[in-house]
Amino acid sequence: MDKKEFSHFRKKLNKTQKQMAQLLGTSIKAVHSYEQGWRSVPVHVERQMFFLVSNMRGTTKTRKPCWTIMKCPPEKKKQCPAWEFQSGKLCWFINGTICDGIAHKNWKEKMKICRSCEVLTSFL
Repeated sequence: MDKKEFSHFRKKLNKTQKQMAQLLGTSIKAVHSYEQGWRSVPVHVERQMFFLVSNMRGTTKTRKPCWTIMKCPPEKKKQCPAWEFQSGKLCWFINGTICDGIAHKNWKEKMKICRSCEVLTSFL
């Protein structure tokens, strides 16, 4: 997540820098640094931002689960944590999902796929 995306999400959430710092459990100085590009946005902060934006009032009702969108066959679904925990609308939040045919090893690798997937992009 770059500084523009961080700032965009904060504004989409209608939060001040101070309010965002409280939500993220960080300092206001850190939030300011993310928006200025002085610090890179840590993975745990990026995940939290996506989570908050994805759960804004009214955004979850119209979304379909990932296995429906991706038309996953039953054998693939049974191996996927998103199916196991019935979290098809938050599949991007869960490590180890079977996206693009494989389970990705880390958040950065996973997000390369997720950023172009309809499940995540539907609320961004």
